[in-house]
Amino acid sequence: MSKSAPDARPERWLAALALLIICIISLGNVVVRYTTDASFAFTEEFSVFLLVILTFAGAAVAARRHVHIRIELVEELLPVRLRPLLYLLQWAASVLLLALVVWYGALLAWEEYTWESLSPGLGYPTWIYLIWLPVLCLAIIWRLTQSLIERCQACRISGGAHES
Repeated sequence: MSKSAPDARPERWLAALALLIICIISLGNVVVRYTTDASFAFTEEFSVFLLVILTFAGAAVAARRHVHIRIELVEELLPVRLRPLLYLLQWAASVLLLALVVWYGALLAWEEYTWESLSPGLGYPTWIYLIWLPVLCLAIIWRLTQSLIERCQACRISGGAHES
């Protein structure tokens, strides 16, 4: 990563840590299963949880660096002065969707907390797993906002050229 590339350090560390833990517990489970014909019960539940963490943390990093999959044809065909409007529309659509995920994810986590629901595999409270969904969606919204500001400033300074 170059020095000028935007950073999302906490999300990068969180994603790397989640991936490392997934690898360690999966490898440990494979070794134990082949040497003892038994397996760790917690590996699937933790792996799925950590995979969700990895996905959303990675999405926040991609949002900050503006490397999400997108179609640039519309951006390239628009006049330079209209690109910030398109950027704002892209941001607004993304934030609307993520805000819905934050709202309903937080509502679900709260309901699971108040109902004292437990996970079927290990019996841990399910809200511990679910609370990360709205928290990481808020991180994505923050990174999208940073990216929007940066893209609009770059458009203003360079006459519309931007880095992909």
